[in-house]
Amino acid sequence: MLNVLTYGDHSGVPVLIVHGLFGSGRNWGAIARRLGTSRPVIAVDMRNHGDSPRFATQSYADMAADLAEVIAAHGEQADVMGHSMGGKAAMMLALTHPERVRRLIVADIAPVAYGHTQVQHIHAMRALDLTGLNARSEADRRFAATVPDPALRAFFLQSLDLKSDPPRWKLNLDALEAEMPAIVGWPDPPGTYDGPTLFLSGALSDYVRPEHRAAILRQFPHARFARIPGAGHWLHADRPREFEAAVATWLDATDPGVSS
Repeated sequence: MLNVLTYGDHSGVPVLIVHGLFGSGRNWGAIARRLGTSRPVIAVDMRNHGDSPRFATQSYADMAADLAEVIAAHGEQADVMGHSMGGKAAMMLALTHPERVRRLIVADIAPVAYGHTQVQHIHAMRALDLTGLNARSEADRRFAATVPDPALRAFFLQSLDLKSDPPRWKLNLDALEAEMPAIVGWPDPPGTYDGPTLFLSGALSDYVRPEHRAAILRQFPHARFARIPGAGHWLHADRPREFEAAVATWLDATDPGVSS
């Protein structure tokens, strides 16, 4: 089963946080702790990421089955929130295991195939000289030669295990590279998810465009849309408090246990 981190000493239906490509459950720790003040929260490491098992595949069907197994181990249902690759995995879960998803939050991704690739970042990680590395500052200095964006470097370096001897990436780079077409694609499964759904996007991001709305509403007919000003694709990192507030407000407003 996937590695999980739990937050909040509460009973009830948990919020399951599903990170994106090259991420981990730990990336979401601050938001998970704040959401966990009023509800149970589970953050997972997806397959081939963090401390979860390694597999040869990274298909959305497989990722959805992984998430269904986690939810079953923690109760009958979860409110599922996924970002980017994790958002597509969450959508696949809702379409193929709707009984496991009480509510769905999709962060800055649409149920469509994208034309870009992230393979260049895998090549940059492989190219990083790990010899004698024992400080993240030195890793950042070396990494700057191939990844000039400091925010992107900081994000990737969260998956570099400097306590390992020798240091290693906590990512199955070979599998992720081989499966990149599936990751940026979308298998377009049949069916619809009829539960409450929020598509939350960064106002500066172009991942969820007006022309995607028809595809979204076809499979998620009760979808609502919101944008976070000043945020890009990594909206939870760009505007964490605004992101957390938007999520918490929507969860409170759609809580089936609270009468209107």
